Amino acid sequence: MKEFFHSHADSENNSVTAIVIDDDKDTVSVLCDFLQIKGIRVIGKGYDGLEAVELYKKLRPDATFLDVMMETYDGLYGLEKIREIQKDAFVIMVTADLTNDTHDKLVALDASSIVYKPYDINEIMHILNKLSSMRVITR
Repeated sequence: MKEFFHSHADSENNSVTAIVIDDDKDTVSVLCDFLQIKGIRVIGKGYDGLEAVELYKKLRPDATFLDVMMETYDGLYGLEKIREIQKDAFVIMVTADLTNDTHDKLVALDASSIVYKPYDINEIMHILNKLSSMRVITR
C-alpha cells in the first residue's frame, strides 16, 4: 500500500523531496529515517514499481529511490514508466544485483544513479548533494 504525505516542495520550503520504493518495508523505513535526519523531505513511500509510478505522477519528487528487484512490478518497470512521464527525472536505482545484465539494463533505461546494497550512506549523501547543486543551478 503506497503512502504519501504532502505535495511537492512549496515555495517556502526549498529542501529536496524524495519518494522511497522497496518491497522490504524495513528497508523503506530505515532509508526514510536516514533521509529525514539529513534534511530530505520524504513525501511518499511505496512497495513496488507500479506504486513508484503512481507516486511519481502525483508527487513529482526531486529524487526517487527505487529498488530494482521487487516481485509484482519491479524497479525496471518503474524506471521505464517514470522516464515516459519525465525524461529528466532523478531516479536512484538501489540493487543487490551486481550482474552486468542488470547494470546494462539500468544504463539503457538511463538511471540517474545506481547504488548497490548494502548501501553506503555517504554515497547516498554524495548523490543527493549533487542533486542539490543541480537544483541551485537550474532555479
